[in-house]
Amino acid sequence: MLSALSPETALQSFVLALSSLFSIVNPVGSALIFAQVTAHNSHAERVELSKRIGFYAALIMLSALWAGAPILNFFGVSLAALRIAGGLVVAASAWTLLTAPEAREARKHAEAQGSRPDNLAEIAFFPLTLPFTTGPGTIAVAIALGSNRPEASADRVGFYVGMSLAALAIAILVRFAYGSADRVVTLIGPVGARVLGRLFAFLLLCVGTQITVNGVTDVLTPLLPAR
Repeated sequence: MLSALSPETALQSFVLALSSLFSIVNPVGSALIFAQVTAHNSHAERVELSKRIGFYAALIMLSALWAGAPILNFFGVSLAALRIAGGLVVAASAWTLLTAPEAREARKHAEAQGSRPDNLAEIAFFPLTLPFTTGPGTIAVAIALGSNRPEASADRVGFYVGMSLAALAIAILVRFAYGSADRVVTLIGPVGARVLGRLFAFLLLCVGTQITVNGVTDVLTPLLPAR
């Protein structure tokens, strides 16, 4: 398997997935809200929560990357249609982030505060992982990225390696950002988080547009020779 690995494809996939997932998960901005939501918890409890959330987030992103597209294909959704729809969802989500990031973060805050049981294991997955950290938008981005896999077997191995490493990197960032949420608040502040959010939202908009273009190209390419 390693002999069939394409380093260039792995690197390109890693950079693409890292920027896309970072934009939608926004570990830094989410850490600011996490610090407010868990203000009643001790530092040890916040660290324990961050470990659980990082683990659950990795499972969700990896499942969507690896199995999201095949499952949809099983139900008769073509790869081209999936790319077009997924790209549009990504672009729409990015546009929302770009134009109104504060509204999205406020919604995250409300979702996370909706339930506060004392058991850390209960709140670690819901609502702090799903939908607070890796919600429907993250799942849609991961499925769209996974649907963009290349046809060549060597490139496909590198593609999934790069994508998976990016998902794990985001989960690790979530774990440490949440675990040191108080320091993040002091170091970056709300203004810095908004600036980073808008920057990566623009990159995500470009990614969504590119995925949509790839899907449209897949649809039109077989039709061009016929004309």
